[in-house]
Amino acid sequence: MSLINDTVLVLNFSYEPLNVTSVKRALILLFLEKAELVENGRGEYISSPTRRFPKPSVVRLLRYIHPRLKSVRFTRSNIIKRDSGMCQYCGGNGKELTIDHVIPLSMGGEDSWGNCVACCKECNNKKGNRTPRTASMTLVRKPKEPTPLYFLSVRSSNRKREWRKYLFMS
Repeated sequence: MSLINDTVLVLNFSYEPLNVTSVKRALILLFLEKAELVENGRGEYISSPTRRFPKPSVVRLLRYIHPRLKSVRFTRSNIIKRDSGMCQYCGGNGKELTIDHVIPLSMGGEDSWGNCVACCKECNNKKGNRTPRTASMTLVRKPKEPTPLYFLSVRSSNRKREWRKYLFMS
């Protein structure tokens, strides 16, 4: 990947993660003095014919922006990501996963974050068209809607070591 197309974590004035942007956009924010450089990542530089700029990895906005919280799209792949690729009944991962409705649709359940979990085929067959209680099965974790920040941290934390301290702040 070229340096200019790499990604940069954008922090709000309060150091809360806001977004991920391109190095090009981050350099524009720095040049216009709308942001400051917080992390230079691997010490790389971007050169122009007359100047040399540290390649940003993390920038912080100089004014507080009220975040517009978007909801995460309800998709099969996002359910599996939310559940860390793990069956929510047996805890197994690496298996071929399906999506299970905790309360079956035939019993009034719905397609929602709070009713769908990642599930291996074996557990899905065992549970069948029953609730976990009637099938004598328990959930590893109660399903809930993930935040956009959760997906940002999952997607980026392994790639960008310098982002971790900003994504996992208490």
